[in-house]
Amino acid sequence: MKYSSLIIASLLIWQCAIPMQTKQATITEREIYDHIAFLASDSLEGRKPGTPQSKQAAAYILEHFKQVGLTTLGEDGYQYFDVVTSVNLGPNNSLIAAGLEAVPGENYTPLVFSANTTLDAGLVFLGYGFQIENDTMQWNDLSGQDVQDKWVMILRGNPENEASHSKYDEVSSLRHKLLLARDSGAQGVVFVSGSKFDAKDELMDLHIERNFSQAALPVIHVKRELADQLLSESGMTIDTLEAIIDGQLQPQSFAVDISLAVTTEIVQQEVTTQNVVALLPGSDPVLKEEYIIIGAHHDHLGWGGKGSGSRKPDSIAIHNGADDNASGVAAVLEIAERLALSKVPLKRSILIMTFGAEEMGILGSKFFTSNALVDLKQVKQMFNLDMVGRMNPETHSLTIGGTGTGKGIEDFLRQLAEGRDLKLSTTPDGYGPSDHSSFYIEDIPVFFFFTGITEEYHTPEDDVETINVAGEKVIADFAFDLIKEIASMEQTFEFQEAGPKSPPQGGKRGKVKMGIIPDFAAADANGFLLGGVVPGGPAAFAGMQKGDVMISLEGKSIKNVYDYMGRMADVKIGERITVEVMRGDKKLILIVQL
Repeated sequence: MKYSSLIIASLLIWQCAIPMQTKQATITEREIYDHIAFLASDSLEGRKPGTPQSKQAAAYILEHFKQVGLTTLGEDGYQYFDVVTSVNLGPNNSLIAAGLEAVPGENYTPLVFSANTTLDAGLVFLGYGFQIENDTMQWNDLSGQDVQDKWVMILRGNPENEASHSKYDEVSSLRHKLLLARDSGAQGVVFVSGSKFDAKDELMDLHIERNFSQAALPVIHVKRELADQLLSESGMTIDTLEAIIDGQLQPQSFAVDISLAVTTEIVQQEVTTQNVVALLPGSDPVLKEEYIIIGAHHDHLGWGGKGSGSRKPDSIAIHNGADDNASGVAAVLEIAERLALSKVPLKRSILIMTFGAEEMGILGSKFFTSNALVDLKQVKQMFNLDMVGRMNPETHSLTIGGTGTGKGIEDFLRQLAEGRDLKLSTTPDGYGPSDHSSFYIEDIPVFFFFTGITEEYHTPEDDVETINVAGEKVIADFAFDLIKEIASMEQTFEFQEAGPKSPPQGGKRGKVKMGIIPDFAAADANGFLLGGVVPGGPAAFAGMQKGDVMISLEGKSIKNVYDYMGRMADVKIGERITVEVMRGDKKLILIVQL
């Protein structure tokens, strides 16, 4: 949207200059449009967390909260938190052993979650780093090995790397192996890839994880040639060891007569961003201590680029995020205004929020639930509005997720939707790729309002011109009525679990797995035909079905299984990606959490 700074400033002044006494307690299409036009303007440059433009967006939201008379919480309405936006190798990285001097970034690298420290210690080779004991399998790579205060070398993956579903899945992630090594007394971990796991032997990059957390140990990844040099006195190579272990399915652990001196330094680029938080106090002397939360995230992808989440990562352009999620913020602002000005007495208090850094892994809502400004046990319902601006004008459909998280919610929704120009589609799961998940984890019933993924999702084309403003007004009015009812009913909905409280783990083997079964017989499918979907895997969680034809991943075309494998090679564990599939003659864009 090509608004000039002068026009944007005029919009903001016009919005804030209207006296509250002249405003009406109604949600209007004009104000929805104006909110989105400002937040999704080129002047705000995609609202990337930590930028001046993101602060402008937050200031705009806070000013509106104040104008309608809400009580600000936190630091005058802001709840600040820091996020890591990138990581790089620091100047103090070294690896020295038995005359070897490795080069960081060439034949080894510290991992993104490595601690910054120095460790000079002995080395123990631990195979796949397994410790498994159950009815069907016993496997302990630590048996008979003294790893106390030493480095341990561990193979990535497992003996069934090529399987879409493996009995080793639960013990094959880097984090799982790291935790086991640490619990066993090891002070550092060296990961290495066998040829069967990664024939190219590429070093893991310093791609920032969506759910970033630092390990307490130094953790490095070495190339096979360097690992072979470290193991030379044993007479073994990594490929030989991988072949023996995979063939015998038994431990091949041993101590190495070598001292390994490593210094690791990862430099994190941190920025400060914020949630915006305000309160409309309830009127009942008792129930005002209970809360209904209304939320939406205000951040987006900035200028896009590699690693940003853009579906056009090769182009650098402003990603305005009109639907994602200026539309949700606009709805929250209008609902807040109507609640504040309507003077309808609400028994419970309403906490109204917008979150930062959702696109980086729902970080803002996670920070709030970990540092809550109210008693989370008193939160009775959470409304999350994320991408509510693209209602299909023909079907008038609205998807509401989380309907299984409270007893009686489904019937309640259907009853209040009667007579409206809405076609409800409901899903019971409480966990999903947006901020409501942070509250579901805390045993709070949630609603996730959503009008679907479109071609413009996570591209520079997500502009205000694409928004169905009239449809968004219908949704905002519906949400307002739901909030008003829940805020004053005698009993709210009793929480119940509806689905897992974490994303499905499809990539635990080091290689990212989506959990699909290809149909190799369908060579003429114009895309990649799915012969099946692994239950509980990322693809199943995203809604993929047997018979779907995958045609693109992250905006890049897929013509066959080899294209799919090539695209997946660039995907990292923990990423959230978009996949386009054809289901009959209908194209769907699905969000997959890996």
